[in-house]
Amino acid sequence: MHIVMEIPETAFSALRLSPPQFARELRLAAALKWYEAGMISQSKAADLAGVSREEFLLGAGRFQVSAVQATHEELAGELARD
Repeated sequence: MHIVMEIPETAFSALRLSPPQFARELRLAAALKWYEAGMISQSKAADLAGVSREEFLLGAGRFQVSAVQATHEELAGELARD
C-alpha cells in the first residue's frame, strides 16, 4: 500500500537525507515511537518499519529507545517465575 504525504523540502535538507532515505527514517521513527509507547509489539514495529528485527533493534539504539519495553513490576514477575 502507498500513502502519500506532503513534506516540506526543507525537511530533507534539515536531516541531510534524500527523499527515499527520509521515507525509511520516517517509517522507522514512527514504528519506534509506537513500540516505545506500548502500542505495538517489537515484531509488528519491525514489519511496519520495513526492516528485520535486528535492524529494528539497531535503529532503537540509534534513536535511544530501549529495546525492552516492560515495567519494573513485569520484569520482577518474570524473574519470580523462574
